[in-house]
Amino acid sequence: MVEILKVFRTISMGLAAMALQMSTFAADSEEDQWPQWRGPTGQGISLKAEPPLEWAEDKNVAWKVALPGKGHSTPIIWGERVFVTAAIPVGDAQAPVYDQAEGSHDNAPVRHHYEFVIICLNRTDGKEMWRTTVAKAFPHEGGHVSGSLASNSPVTDGQRVYAFFGSRGLHCLDFEGKLVWTKDLGQMHTRHAHGEGASPILAAGNVVVNWDHEQQSFIVAIDKTTGIEKWRTNRDEPTSWSTPLLIEHQGAEQIVVNATNRIRAYDPKTGAEIWQCGGMSRNVIASPLFADGVVFAGSSYDTRAMVAIQIEGAKGDITDSDHLIWQRNKRTPYVPSPLLYKGTLYTLGHYQAILSCIDPKTGEDMAGPFRLPGVQSFYASPVAAAGRIYLADLDGATMVLQHGESPEPLAVNQLDDTFSATPALAGKDLFLRGERSLYCIRVKE
Repeated sequence: MVEILKVFRTISMGLAAMALQMSTFAADSEEDQWPQWRGPTGQGISLKAEPPLEWAEDKNVAWKVALPGKGHSTPIIWGERVFVTAAIPVGDAQAPVYDQAEGSHDNAPVRHHYEFVIICLNRTDGKEMWRTTVAKAFPHEGGHVSGSLASNSPVTDGQRVYAFFGSRGLHCLDFEGKLVWTKDLGQMHTRHAHGEGASPILAAGNVVVNWDHEQQSFIVAIDKTTGIEKWRTNRDEPTSWSTPLLIEHQGAEQIVVNATNRIRAYDPKTGAEIWQCGGMSRNVIASPLFADGVVFAGSSYDTRAMVAIQIEGAKGDITDSDHLIWQRNKRTPYVPSPLLYKGTLYTLGHYQAILSCIDPKTGEDMAGPFRLPGVQSFYASPVAAAGRIYLADLDGATMVLQHGESPEPLAVNQLDDTFSATPALAGKDLFLRGERSLYCIRVKE
């Protein structure tokens, strides 16, 4: 009898330990996760994460995993799973078979067939749980030299993961890596063949994709359960790379998209346009922000532009109306999206290491601008948690700033990689996706 009790106790303790390990990263709500491009709200903020302050290759790196192919998509986190996409060249190099766009420059020609994959890693140790190839193709466009063929970040609802590879389709997988459905949206023809990048979002039970290119642009909603198209709305827009933002105002949701001709808002259930506002430049990349009934949008290519739009009662074309609270034409965002955190609107001028701290009520500088020491230039967007701002630059350094009226540099952390993908935050972990590796940064206890 004693021996039986000992065996029972051993089994029970083993099961309890297993359950504890499996639930280490279990979460109570979506706020505990990083389920999409720029986190729970799509605006680069985690209200619950407590990421590390300092790290290096030999300090506070919980794990580092080599990635099989280039991609600038953000890793997304749900519980114990980390999802990341990549485009993997296969076979021998070939001569490019597509025509470069007229006036193109800085293009990266395609010389290989590619496999487009989504990879699931264990959050504890970085071990690969599964890898699923969802498409194989010789891409018709190569993209910009600074871009990638896997720049669209995936999104998850905690049950399935939705991976978008633009011209290579939208794909739904379960959490075990099984392909549930695939949707082909055609071929995108981007300006100067500079590539694709807008990420999908979830809204009203659908996966919503912004498809702005040099032919007929549109925004489309695909039923997340079945893969059936629910609505499609044509857009009068050239190529943009801006990810839509789902917002809620007075109990009603809107999808806001930043683009060249107009910033527009749509009804998530029908795709009907609610309002539109002009004021941006060409080549819009930065995603919009929203707080306290105000939409903020910016761009910086051939001209500098940033606006604040009060959406209360907004209908139709509100350009030059009283809905426009302020406009700004200096140090506006280009590649990195802006960040609105605890009453301060942070922007990086163009993609340089010049930080502006803007009063969101007036559009005026609260302090600065500041030349950030120890960093150079940015494609990754800033993120925030625990009273800190995290900025990962192209040379492998990540600056950590203390949020405040005059932000104080706390650390500059150097790794042996280069970062174009926006960081992801969840719990006590910081995830940095480089050109070669994916890092999980965690304080070692």
